[in-house]
Formats: sequence, structure tokens, C-alpha cells
Amino acid sequence: MRNAPDFEDAVLEVLGAIPEGEVISYGELAAAAGHRGAARAVGNLLRATAEPAPWWRVIRADGRLVAPDAGRQAEKLREEGVAVEGGRVVLR
Repeated sequence: MRNAPDFEDAVLEVLGAIPEGEVISYGELAAAAGHRGAARAVGNLLRATAEPAPWWRVIRADGRLVAPDAGRQAEKLREEGVAVEGGRVVLR
């Protein structure tokens, strides 16, 4: 069910609506897409999704970057004005 087209569409729709310079956790993204508790499925989907989907705006709830290329994720977030230190987004 987690890989169903409606799940994918809902997650990508929410992902596409995240404003530049903002971040969201995997769990928050899953809940906003109507699939509370599906944080891991969101991560799996994002790993399989190519740009231009703004995957770099999705982080762990504790602020850590966990994308397969966390260095690139940090770079893209910094370009958008997000503070990243020590592999974490500086949460406000």
C-alpha cells in the first residue's frame, strides 16, 4: 500500500509545496500526505525520486541529514539559506 500511486502522488505533492528555505521531517511529510506513521516509506520513495523534486528539504526529526548524499543535501540547503552545522539543520 505504501508504494501505491496515491501514496506517491500525495507525498510528492506535499514535497513540492515545501517553500524554499524550509525543511520538514520524514514523519511530518508522511502525516501531511495523509499517511501518518509512514516515515520510512517516505524515505524509500525519496531515494527513488530524481530531481527536480526538492528531496533535500526533508530531514530527520532531530535535524540530522540522512540523504544518501548528505554533503550535497547540506550544500543545497545552505544555498536556500538554511543553517547546517555538523551534519544537522540548526532547528529554531
